Parts: sequence; structure tokens; C-alpha cells
Amino acid sequence: MVLIPKEFDIETYNYKLPEDLIAYYPPKERTESKLLVIDRKKEEFYFHEKFSEIENYLKEGDLLILNNTKVFPARIKGKKATGGEVELLLFQKPEGFIFTTSALIKGKRIKKGQEFKVNDAIKIKVLEKYEGGKFLVELKSKEYKLEELIYKYGKAPLPPYIKREPEDIDLERYQTVYAEKEGSIAAPTAGFHFDEILLTKLKEKGVIIKYITLHIGYGTFAPIKVKDIRKHKIEPEYVEVDEEVISEIKLAQAEKRRIIAVGTTVVRTLEFIARKGFIPYKGFCDLYIYPGFNFQVVSAMITNFHLPKSSLLLLVCAFAGRSLIFKAYEEAIKRKYRFYSYGDATFII
Repeated sequence: MVLIPKEFDIETYNYKLPEDLIAYYPPKERTESKLLVIDRKKEEFYFHEKFSEIENYLKEGDLLILNNTKVFPARIKGKKATGGEVELLLFQKPEGFIFTTSALIKGKRIKKGQEFKVNDAIKIKVLEKYEGGKFLVELKSKEYKLEELIYKYGKAPLPPYIKREPEDIDLERYQTVYAEKEGSIAAPTAGFHFDEILLTKLKEKGVIIKYITLHIGYGTFAPIKVKDIRKHKIEPEYVEVDEEVISEIKLAQAEKRRIIAVGTTVVRTLEFIARKGFIPYKGFCDLYIYPGFNFQVVSAMITNFHLPKSSLLLLVCAFAGRSLIFKAYEEAIKRKYRFYSYGDATFII
């Protein structure tokens, strides 16, 4: 039997969270989320009742980088010929009158060749069945393009731990205010806490704000099914980083200014770009960050509280150390902070 070092054992990254601390709905206002500041050097925590107080921690010259991906309504319900209901999470936004994409399907006894209907407007056929509950499906429509129909029949792709049906509010709030480039099946949730007023205040303060794009796919939230975290693989996700952002990063590094990533997706993108030689890039990113990783770009990060044994939790533990992160989570639980996508925020400095 091969012994796995504790820092690479997935069970090392498990914790218990009371069910009532999972945020099922967003706060009334975006900046009303609570904020926990985690100071890595001092190993201290600072608790704030409102995220908007992050303004006090940001200063002139800071480079704040956000992910401007936009979530499409990727959850869609259909019916079998027998009348049984199925729900699909589409991995790509369908376009045109016929489109093929990977998907997750919730339903009983799903087989290759099976067909579903969505209100007689969309026909869906299962082309292949893969491991892990994934399928290849073909969508067809006659009268209207699929990109129009997905907005009529699709819902916001809320994560499974939000145990309710998506509502109209989710099409707005499961999205950042700066979402621009459509293509994600999950939101860059660290950005939920910013509104236009706060972003304007930060710009006026001299904070430089730039954007990258990472279209979040199944890879970001896929469960880790191996005991040794080093054996986990991240599925590639599409990223775009332009020359302007690269130039700003190089300048900030030369002037020893902070580069602050809003979200784990931005962290992964920036560190991936560093390993590509800091050049503009359009393509796929499969960088997997876990404890032991050497960060080359990111000075600080804003992120939410993450699920136990997830690749996102591994990333923040790599950045701040498992011990400090778990102490922060323990204290946040005591103080009734709200967890996960619609929950409260951390600023790791």
C-alpha cells in the first residue's frame, strides 16, 4: 500500500458545514455580503459586515483583474416519449438550428439513441454516453434558432447545493454586473459582490481595473474522485487574455504593485499565462493549482468560501496555506457567514 503524504490526501481538505449556512439566495444588494480579510503574513483575520468595506484595503496603483465571462441559461428540462422528465446541463450554448454538445443529464435510465422534447420546440437526441454521467447530445429546432429558444426555455445553471428551482432573479443575480462574453455554465462568483457604484469608486481611487475571459465549464466544479489530489485532472476551459492586460501585468510587476485576482478563475488564467511566457492568448487552459504550487503573478485574491474537497478549496489552500484557510473557515462558521456561490466573500492578502 502506497502512503499518500497528508498534504496530498483529499481527506485533508474536508470540513463540516451546517446546512443553514449555505446561501440559497443572494443578498438584497450585491455589496451587502459580509467580508472576511485573511492576512497571510500576520496570520490574522478582519471581519466586516459589508463587502463594500473592501474599498479600505485597496489603494492607488493596485491592478484588479476580473473575469468578464457571461453565464447562459444552460439548464433545460425536457420530456421522454413516455412522459418522464429529464433535466440537462448543456456544456455549450447552442446556436443555429442543429447543435451538438456535451451535457449532464438528470433522469432515469438514460440510453444512447434516446430522444427528448422541450415543449415541441426543441428535439434532443442522446448520441453517446460517457463515464461520470456525461453525454453527447444533439439539439434540433425548426422555426427558431436554438440561441433564441434557450432563453425562452432555459434556466440559470444554479449549482446542485442550491436546492431549489432557478427563479427569474437568478438570471440577473447569478451573473456579474460586468458580464460581457457569453459562454459559461457556472458564474465567476467572487465578482457577484461588486456593483457599478463600487467599481466606479475604486477607479476614482486610482485602482486599475482590467478584464480577462475564462468560460467556466464542467472542469471547474467537477468533484475530485481520487484520494491523491496530484492525480486529479482539470478539464480544459476557454480563456482570452489580450495585449493590454499583459502590458498592465508586466508594468505592475516592474513597479512592485499588487496584482489582485477576483476569483479562482482569474488566478488560474493569470498563472497559466505566466507559464505561457506572458503573451496574448486565446485558447484552452487546463492549469490545476494545488498545495505546493509556485505563484508567479497573483499578489492577493478575492474569492468566496468553497466546498470541501474541491479543486477551488485546494487553490486557496495553495495560496494561503491549509492551516490558515481552515482557521478562517472555522471562524467564519462561528460568525454565521454564508457559504458558496451566493455567500460571503474573502479577501486574501
